[in-house]
Amino acid sequence: MSSPSLPNLPPPNPPKGIKGLLGSSLIVASMTMLSRILGLVRDVVIATLFGAGSHADAFFVAFKIPNFLRRLFAEGAFNQAFVPVLAEISQQHSKQLLKAMIGKVAGSLLLVLSVVTLVAIVAAPVLALVFAPGFAGDGDKLGLTADMLRITFPYLLLISMTGFLGSLLNHEKRFAIPALTPVLLNLSLITAALWLAPQMTVPVMALAWGVLAAGILQLALQVPFVAQLGLLARPRLGFSDARVKQVMKLMLPAMFGVSVAQINLLLDTVLASLLQNGSVSWLYYSDRLMELPLGVFGIAIATVILPGLSQRHASKSPQAFSDTIDWALRMVLLLGVPAAIALALLAEPLIATLFHYGAMGDRDVLMSAASLRAYAAGLLFFMLIKVLAPGYFARQDMKTPVRIGIWAMVSNMLFNLLLVWQFDHVGLALATSLSALLNAALLGFGLYRQKIWQPCAGWGVFSLRVLLASMALAGVIYLTFQPIQMWFMWGVSQRVQQLAVVVVLGALAYGLGLVLMGLRWRHLQGPQ
Repeated sequence: MSSPSLPNLPPPNPPKGIKGLLGSSLIVASMTMLSRILGLVRDVVIATLFGAGSHADAFFVAFKIPNFLRRLFAEGAFNQAFVPVLAEISQQHSKQLLKAMIGKVAGSLLLVLSVVTLVAIVAAPVLALVFAPGFAGDGDKLGLTADMLRITFPYLLLISMTGFLGSLLNHEKRFAIPALTPVLLNLSLITAALWLAPQMTVPVMALAWGVLAAGILQLALQVPFVAQLGLLARPRLGFSDARVKQVMKLMLPAMFGVSVAQINLLLDTVLASLLQNGSVSWLYYSDRLMELPLGVFGIAIATVILPGLSQRHASKSPQAFSDTIDWALRMVLLLGVPAAIALALLAEPLIATLFHYGAMGDRDVLMSAASLRAYAAGLLFFMLIKVLAPGYFARQDMKTPVRIGIWAMVSNMLFNLLLVWQFDHVGLALATSLSALLNAALLGFGLYRQKIWQPCAGWGVFSLRVLLASMALAGVIYLTFQPIQMWFMWGVSQRVQQLAVVVVLGALAYGLGLVLMGLRWRHLQGPQ
């Protein structure tokens, strides 16, 4: 069958073979996929054993606070601030100077994190009340949250140092190990839930100990690989060092700019604690499913392009810089649109198949699915933020993302106030998606206006291909969809089989649609 007569526009600087950005992205995506699958297994186990009750709510708050700060310190601000400086030093100075700077940054970061961790452990009851004010009327729930927070908060120090080592590996284009590291968190929590929890007086406390153990294991995994590169340096204080000051100066605004979505999700948790019991857990389960494509595709692409963008900026290659961003945006569109459609149309089946066991009831499934649809509406924008922000950070422009992030956070709070009272927890999720739309639009417009990103030829044809293929995907899901009552009645094997059939057929329809519309493998490979 002949394909429609749409032009096959080649990408800029077409590379030879599966190398460069595409190859690196596939490596990170595959490792991240393994981690996310185990993460879903982890959440299935937690949902089955603890459901969406008060103990589950307490753990999710106790875990979300250090996990949120981890994303600010490790995955977000530190990586975005440190990698561009590494690229600059690598081009201008010797490896000995680079290693000395690494030791000073490590020591300074370690001291700051140690102080923050100690203060948080002492002030755990206050933190629990600040981040979950709705727990104030339930002393046992608030006390349990504080007790678990004292155990989980050191995870911030451990995982942030893991993120520091991971940024060194990413700088050297060793993406696999940092992407694989989160697997240990999931394995640790699964082991804690299945083995340790039955042995404890308060079973949910086992999850907190699982988080702490995961932090130790993740840090230990990174050390030998960094040492192999000759970049493992003894930590020493270096607050007076010019390069350390540069990293810290870049880190503070990056901490806010890159993590607006996480801040908004944390605000959702605060407000959800004021709603009916279970609201925190419903948002958690839906957010976990939304994080699957975001982590596998969005974060994988962003992780890969940051070192390349930093090097292209340091070597003064504006066209290559623009081409890299353009490639990343196309990949987000190609993967984000079908993922968002699938999450929205299959919300109940996904939640039911993964979590509808044990303490997780029918109503919990419907409530979680409703907020998942609201998050799915913003998935594409969450992914766009991940790949647009590095366009600023690689150039060490931290002010613009911060300014945009402030607008996004303020808009999120306004949307929350407008929507939460009518739509409860679903309104909170929808507000987060709307603020992500604003954030992504302003980031993209800023890069375009400054001529940092200039769209390459072929965007119209590419968008049409994605649109028509997505319509084929939606059609297959609609034709094969079974009423949610059937999913409630089926056992686990029937659910898995039916979901697998729908997912496979939908993916085939999407892929076949792209091929029939003229998309070829060479169109997906970005600049080297």
